[in-house]
Amino acid sequence: MSDVFRRQSGEFRVGDRVQLTGPKGRLNTVTLEPGGAFHTHRGVLSHDVIIGVPDASVVTCSNGIEYLAMRPLLTDFVMSMPRGAAIIYPKDAAQIIGLADIFPGAHVVEAGVGSGALSLWLLRAIGSSGQLSSFERREEFSEIAQSNVEAFLGAKPENWSVTVGDLQEQLPASVEPGSVDRVVLDMLAPWECIEECATALTPGGVLLCYIATVTQLSRVAEAIRATGLFTEPDSSETIVRGWHVEGLAVRPDHRMVAHTGFLMTARRLAPGSVLPELKRRASKTDFSDEDVEIWTPGALGERNASSKRLRKTAREAKAAAEAASSDR
Repeated sequence: MSDVFRRQSGEFRVGDRVQLTGPKGRLNTVTLEPGGAFHTHRGVLSHDVIIGVPDASVVTCSNGIEYLAMRPLLTDFVMSMPRGAAIIYPKDAAQIIGLADIFPGAHVVEAGVGSGALSLWLLRAIGSSGQLSSFERREEFSEIAQSNVEAFLGAKPENWSVTVGDLQEQLPASVEPGSVDRVVLDMLAPWECIEECATALTPGGVLLCYIATVTQLSRVAEAIRATGLFTEPDSSETIVRGWHVEGLAVRPDHRMVAHTGFLMTARRLAPGSVLPELKRRASKTDFSDEDVEIWTPGALGERNASSKRLRKTAREAKAAAEAASSDR
C-alpha cells in the first residue's frame, strides 16, 4: 500500500497549503503557485515570498503588514473544508480514536462518510498498513468526502475504499465475517445494522456509535443489549472549554464548544459467550411501541441538504482535490 500523506514540515513548496494569519487574527488559506498572489483590500502578498521559507515564518505584504505563514493542521482543514453534511468535530474525533482504540494496521469500517472529516483522522491513525472501509448512502456525500481527503493528502490512499449504498446490504458483501477490528457508525439509525456489524467484527473488536440525541442514545443502547453479542455499552459526551490567559486576566472563554454528540462503545463477545448478568436495582427500563415510534428517522426530523447545494459543494471540493493532485 502506498504511503499517501502530505508533507507537514519543512520549507514551503509549490502546491503546499498555507494558512496566513493577519494582524487582527483573521485566517486565510492559500495554495502556493509560482507567480501567484494573495490579495487584500490593503495590499498584495506574493506567493514567491512564501515559497522556500520555513514553516511558521513571518512574511511581509506589499503594504508592509506582516502575516504569519503556517501549514494548516488537520484540525484547521476539517473546520474549513467544503461540507455536504455536518462534520464530526476534532474534539469528538480525538475521543473516537482513543475510545475505539484505533491502532496502526487496524481494519476499520466507517459509516457514513459524511464530508470526510473523520475519514482523515482514521486514515492517519491506521497508517499505511491499515485498511479503512467507508460506507455512505448518498453519492453526493461520497464525492465530497473523497475530494476533501484528496485535497488534504494530495491523492486518494490505496488503503481506503468508499462504497455507496446501505450498510446493512453492503457490509456483508464487502468484508469477511470476523475480519474487522473496529466499526465506527455515524448515522441516523445505527440500531438497524448492529447485527451486521457484530458479524463483521472480530471477537474483542470495538463498536463505536456517534449519536446526536438522547432518544437515539437510548435506542442504540437497547439494540446493542438485545443482540446479546456485545459487552454492556458505555456512553459519554465531550465538552471542551477554552481559557483566556493573558497576564493576570485568567478566565474561561465566553464561548465554548459544548454538546456536539454522544459516543457509545461496546466490545464484541466471542461466539457462544454469554455476558454475565449484572446486579442492578430495579429501574424503569421497559418501553412500548409508542416509545419506539418517537425514535424513527421521520420523527427525529432528518435534515437533507438540497441537491443544488450538494452539487455546488461537490464542485468546490473536487476543484480543491484537483489542485492538490496536480501539484504533487
